Amino acid sequence: MGALLALAFSALPGGPAAAATACAAAWSSSAVYVGGDHASYAGHNYRAKWWTQGENPAQRSGQWDVWADEGACGAGDPGDPGDPGDPPPTDLGRAAAAPYLYPGWGDPPSPSVVMQQTGVGAFTIAFVLANGCNPVWDGESGITGGVHERYIREIQAAGGTVIPSFGGWSGTKLGPSCPDAASLAGAYQKVIDAFGLTAIDIDIENSDEFENEAVADRIVGALKIVEQRNPRITTIVTFGTSPSGPTYYGKRLIAQAEALGAPIDVFTQMPFDFGGGDMYAATVGATEGLNVQLRSVYRWSEAEAYSHMGISGMNGLSDQQELTTPQTWQRIRDWASARGLARLTFWSVNRDRGCAGGGVVSSCSGIAQADWEFTRITAGF
Repeated sequence: MGALLALAFSALPGGPAAAATACAAAWSSSAVYVGGDHASYAGHNYRAKWWTQGENPAQRSGQWDVWADEGACGAGDPGDPGDPGDPPPTDLGRAAAAPYLYPGWGDPPSPSVVMQQTGVGAFTIAFVLANGCNPVWDGESGITGGVHERYIREIQAAGGTVIPSFGGWSGTKLGPSCPDAASLAGAYQKVIDAFGLTAIDIDIENSDEFENEAVADRIVGALKIVEQRNPRITTIVTFGTSPSGPTYYGKRLIAQAEALGAPIDVFTQMPFDFGGGDMYAATVGATEGLNVQLRSVYRWSEAEAYSHMGISGMNGLSDQQELTTPQTWQRIRDWASARGLARLTFWSVNRDRGCAGGGVVSSCSGIAQADWEFTRITAGF
């Protein structure tokens, strides 16, 4: 699974600690919990609602999630890393493996059926676009009441996690539509609140966002506000790359996040559409280049940098006819797992069906494969 992403926060000044509830035994990612079991994590007690293993309580304690947050526990020493005033380390848990699913495109499958057949526990849902500075799902007039909400509720009811993706390549996006970071953060917050989210993905692409420096800075500033308002949320930015690592705009995005103090949790690159070549070698090269860049900007160790990174691939044939086979994707998954990356995803579950010679289409991969084969591989991350 993806490694813990530890964010460092300065201790806050305060007076003597008040009496507090005792903490239950610390949560363990390898332990099995059943309904009624208790565990503590980062200064809070949690109660399991049903069977669970490996699902971080801080990230899975929303209304529809497996854990119920029963409040702060412990002595409340401001210097204690378990102080409930401090955000926990961000851990995507099962949501580390979250392939993209597009409810409005490409003969979308039933997510609960895919979950049952593959073991995947999370999806990245595409795409949140804009009507003015208001969030709307692509092809819909709002964020509730349509097919996207139906898919989200189906995933949550099946015990899964949803990560909405804001932006993408085309359409009218929130970044350029909202006039400032505060209003953009407010638009993100509407989606967070509507679905009780524990993570969001900002897919920053094209010349209107990724290559527009003012808009890119606005997005970074908005994510800083989102983290301040939601200290337990995981923020992800997803962007294009070269085979050797971040381009000028990717490097600038990373530098601005550090300069503006925006605690972005996961930097995810899309290592495809290079025009051909060995996709395993290109993915590894791009990812190692990102690691070098993060180490340079944040002064992280190699392992720390990997723990803040993700890979977002394209299954089967890419837009430029590059070939990623299931065997290649499994090699990429194993490489990413061995290095403790935080996130593995691909575009998309809609395309995770075989159609040898089918070309690059919305409802299949263009290659011979078993249905949901890439999703099943990804679920093992």
